[in-house]
Amino acid sequence: MASYRGHLKFSSMLAVANGLLATFYFDLDWGTSLMAAGITAVSGLLPDLDSSSGVPVREMFNLTAVVVPLMLLKRMLGFGLTEDQTFAILAILYVFIRFGLSNIFRHLSVHRGMFHSIPAMVIAGGLVFLCYTHDSTLLRVYMAASAMVGFLSHLVLDELCSVDFNGVSVELNQFAGTAVKFFGPSLFPNLFAWSLCIAVSYFAWVDFEHHALAVKDGKKPNSDGLHVMPPKVQPLTKTIKPVAQPFSQL
Repeated sequence: MASYRGHLKFSSMLAVANGLLATFYFDLDWGTSLMAAGITAVSGLLPDLDSSSGVPVREMFNLTAVVVPLMLLKRMLGFGLTEDQTFAILAILYVFIRFGLSNIFRHLSVHRGMFHSIPAMVIAGGLVFLCYTHDSTLLRVYMAASAMVGFLSHLVLDELCSVDFNGVSVELNQFAGTAVKFFGPSLFPNLFAWSLCIAVSYFAWVDFEHHALAVKDGKKPNSDGLHVMPPKVQPLTKTIKPVAQPFSQL
């Protein structure tokens, strides 16, 4: 079984590759590229939220409690709330994730349970799609895919570490098949994981259809390309307009 540092190094390498891909292939601005890279790095550690060890789980819940409200900030402002109301909601969400959700995970989850599974990967991608707000649907899909790639990297690395090779023969240890899976041995975790997977996928599809309908009705701009980003920074000579005439013209 791969260690926490092993997963951190692996997901960080994927994050760097994803950031370079976003910058040089899709021509995204540096802020969006860093966001995609960060989502990949964090998602590569998410499956270990069900771990029984203390420090990595606490660090992950601290990070998740900060990142999720930040991703929801733009969506909250779009609801017509004031800045104080938005801040209050996001603060409550932070407290819920940091203390409430972490306790729920600690009591209900089992390490290498259904949180280490393909449905959990889909749930992570769907939640990122719902939380990340942008006029470009394709960009939201890209962010969701970044999360799923990071999540899948954790599962694949766990499976690779479950193979013991002594130079002559290949043997599988007790953890083989417990990461990349669709179903677990228990009925209730399977029902819960798949129900949540279907629910998140449904809400993501409804949000996608709602955005498409808004674009069709002209309520939102048609921004379906990855290249539809905030404009790149222009030189100061083009950005700053002269406020006075030159001395030669006075």
